[in-house]
Amino acid sequence: MNSIKKILSVSVLSTTLLLTGCMTTDNSVELDNAISSNHRSAANKARDEFRHPKQTLEFFGFQPDMTVVELTPGGGWYTEILAPALKGSGNLYGAHYPDTGEDNYYSNSRKSLVKMLASNPIYSEVVLTDFVPKKESELAPKGTADLVLTFRNLHNWGEEGMQQMFKDAYTALKSGGVLGVVEHRMPASQSWKENMKSGYVPEALVIDYAKAAGFKLAASSDINANPKDTADHPRGVWTLPPSLALKEQDKEKYLAIGESDRMTLKFVK
Repeated sequence: MNSIKKILSVSVLSTTLLLTGCMTTDNSVELDNAISSNHRSAANKARDEFRHPKQTLEFFGFQPDMTVVELTPGGGWYTEILAPALKGSGNLYGAHYPDTGEDNYYSNSRKSLVKMLASNPIYSEVVLTDFVPKKESELAPKGTADLVLTFRNLHNWGEEGMQQMFKDAYTALKSGGVLGVVEHRMPASQSWKENMKSGYVPEALVIDYAKAAGFKLAASSDINANPKDTADHPRGVWTLPPSLALKEQDKEKYLAIGESDRMTLKFVK
């Protein structure tokens, strides 16, 4: 009898592991297909080396049937991956600056994003919402999001904007939902007040603001870390690729450093 129980137990365990492996593979395939798809330009694919999209999204717990909010998608680098990976099974909200009709960065950025989304049916299910820094914004219907993501945005919003974003994200997320943050990391040895315009943000400050909004820090990762980046460049983070703000001046030096050192933080509601 004991032998039969052991055989049954092993059989059940093997089946569970097999099913788990299949689910993991399926999710991995969704991301692999999106990342390798021909709709992504060669230039964008070249940045995978520094942005590690698959590892980053898996760290945040991405699943293809989730409701996901991407904050200020900008040129749509991550949208190119998220939209096809979620299409047909999940939902993607792009919470972006509104088009006020003015000729400024915010309105023009929204226009460019709208144009990009209209360029390919792969983006047909993306829903745009409005995100206004420093003002309360409905990123998605309250309590519906499984995952809110922000990639290299916090430095644009100032302290007040960061604080409001964390509140907005908390409102949009379900209980147990995840906020994933990737941001240029300012070394603890540098003064935040003296270097606010450098494009780098202190990790401790981000964690404090997230906790103040009600989040718990679930995990951090060095997926996007770059120990070569000293974060003390003449034009701030924009000195490094891909911006290369100094153009040909010391270009090889900054190419050798690569893209910025980045914190990767997973918060839970």
